[in-house]
Formats: sequence, C-alpha cells, structure tokens
Amino acid sequence: MTSYKVTLHGMQGYHIYSSPKLHNSLLEALEQGKIQAEYQCREGYCGSCRVRLVKGKVGYRRKPLAFVNEGEILPCCCHPLSDIEIEL
Repeated sequence: MTSYKVTLHGMQGYHIYSSPKLHNSLLEALEQGKIQAEYQCREGYCGSCRVRLVKGKVGYRRKPLAFVNEGEILPCCCHPLSDIEIEL
C-alpha cells in the first residue's frame, strides 16, 4: 500500500509519512511523528482537531458529524489520498 508525504506548514518544511496500512487516521500518523495536534473524540464528532488543508486530497472512512469548512480537514478521522500539506 502507498505512503503519502504530509508536509507541515509553519514547521520549516517538516514532514512525516502516512500509510493507510499503518495508520487508521492522519492523527495517528502525526502522533507517531511526535507532532502535537489538538483532539478530543477521535471520531469526527467534535471538530477540535480541525486543521487547514493547504494542498492535496484526503478521504474519510465515514462522513464526520462535525461541520468542516472548505479547505479544512479533521485528522482524527481522515487519511491522505495523495501527498498533502497541512497547517496546524
């Protein structure tokens, strides 16, 4: 299965890799990369993990209940579908 590069804006080009085979969500990949990200529910209910998607595409295993504006994603319940750039 493919790994996707996750570039973190505001962290001097720091990046990690996320693989659907190894991580259930983008949040898990961030945690494994020692990146502190805000979260509460881990299910897409509360929206506290909301970050800005600068570039790329993500998918959701199921539609989150929290409202998500265009250009925002919920790392707790999404996974990359391409290389992505996010702003924490």
